[in-house]
Amino acid sequence: MPTAKKPGATVLPLSNHATPWAQCCAGALASLPVLFGIIPFGLVLGAQAAQKGLTPFEVPLLTGLNFAGGSEFAALGLWAAPPPLLLIMAVTFLVNSRMLVMGAAMTPFLRHLPKRKVLPSLFLMTDASWALSMADTRRRVQLGIEPAFSLAYYMGTSSVFYVAWIGCTTLGAILGPLLGHPEAYGLDMAFPAVFLVMLRGMWRGVRRAVPWLISLLAAIVTYKLVPGAWYVAAGAMAGIATAVVWTPKSPQKA
Repeated sequence: MPTAKKPGATVLPLSNHATPWAQCCAGALASLPVLFGIIPFGLVLGAQAAQKGLTPFEVPLLTGLNFAGGSEFAALGLWAAPPPLLLIMAVTFLVNSRMLVMGAAMTPFLRHLPKRKVLPSLFLMTDASWALSMADTRRRVQLGIEPAFSLAYYMGTSSVFYVAWIGCTTLGAILGPLLGHPEAYGLDMAFPAVFLVMLRGMWRGVRRAVPWLISLLAAIVTYKLVPGAWYVAAGAMAGIATAVVWTPKSPQKA
């Protein structure tokens, strides 16, 4: 089996001969533990949508065309009769603005892929699929595998989340009137728990966590002082600005 060897480093086995289908299956398997948090989260969203008057046919349209859980909850929070469409669109953009940063982080690893493959696949990007794919990319970089980013692995994770999300939100819309308020069962804590698990997997030391902390503090302060969903944009911008200032500059060569 080919190996990647660096001076003074341990010889590591490579797995770059895996077929795209095998990589896709590996991504799907890696996503299964995260589903334990996504499933109840989807049920909560579907139940809340049913309480707002959406039918079991309209809910999968909402969750399938706007595949982003956080912005869907924000949209439902603003839902009224008639719905304020411009406000919902603006808040949805603010909540989803984090995808701009996540997409930018993936860009250096996507240069070998044609745009006709990359652009449609980015529609399926979520926080969980991004985190899993970036973790797999870092692993492949350490092993010396080229290309570092596996589109098949990414599609395996994303497809599982997409199908599960639509199915669970639809099921929540059907069962919601029977179960009542899902918060009574503690299901609303599912997604924060998933985020904590993902953050633990991305932990790289206290210094690199400073932008996270600044982003969190900025979001909390904005949430308390400014009405609406501006805390999302405030947290994102504060985190980006801190990361730019906090990142140590590499020493210039003489």
